[in-house]
Amino acid sequence: MTTTSAGADRWKKLDFAHPSPDAEEPESPVLVDYRKDNQIAVITLNRPHADNAITTEMGARLTEIVETIAVRTAVRVVVLTGAGERAFSVGSDLRQRNKMTKEDWLRQRQAFDRTLYTVRQLRKPLFAAVNGIAYGGGCELAQSCDFIIASENATFGQPEAMIGLSAGGGSPVFLPRLLGTGRAMQMLMTGEPITAAEAHRLGMVNEIHGQHELADAADRIAETIASNSPTAVQAVKRAVQLGEGQPVEQAIATMMEAHWRSAVHPDRIEGIGAFNEDRVPVFRDADY
Repeated sequence: MTTTSAGADRWKKLDFAHPSPDAEEPESPVLVDYRKDNQIAVITLNRPHADNAITTEMGARLTEIVETIAVRTAVRVVVLTGAGERAFSVGSDLRQRNKMTKEDWLRQRQAFDRTLYTVRQLRKPLFAAVNGIAYGGGCELAQSCDFIIASENATFGQPEAMIGLSAGGGSPVFLPRLLGTGRAMQMLMTGEPITAAEAHRLGMVNEIHGQHELADAADRIAETIASNSPTAVQAVKRAVQLGEGQPVEQAIATMMEAHWRSAVHPDRIEGIGAFNEDRVPVFRDADY
């Protein structure tokens, strides 16, 4: 079978995550930085030489960091991004998978499932700042966050079908909700990526910023969220998550349960008091 020019061009789109043989692995494949009195946690996928392709070790470290943040009461908001200017993450490291047995591959898949579940279940607000390529599991990791902002050069794609896989990190569930069924089907079936501008037009991305302004934009959003009541923010996140797809009255009941809990919380007294006294409120860390 001969490869057509169009077919060759399609495969060029998968020409990523090829670290040079002498490329050194970073000391840690995932970094975390705490900012503004430890209220903001910035998690950075840190394998820029490989377009932040996710290895087994990297997935395990990400899980560990998110689980730690989950019980660190001072942290009020989390930003997830990628090191370097080329990629957020291209998903699973196919070079590592090429050397795996079937059992190794299945074990890694289970570990990655745990990572994505841990991200999705985090009670604290968590958003992705996508700086460049977000393909495969990298795109699904961004979708697993509460919302996405992106740089102008960002692209989003699910090329799994091009290498014989059915996407398994959440995109068949999340993309139809973000883009609509037809557009999601096209992305999943063709493997063709969409630009940041198209993702923004379709509602997948909230904001687009210049490549070198993305980090500042993420900090600004994070600081705004961190200044609000963490108890209220977490409650409304849970109300949205649990209410999505439910019958209207059931979703409203979930919302009202969260509302009434906030109504008797000290943050409500502090917030309204600060408003009437024309001062900045001082909210408590979320209770557990």
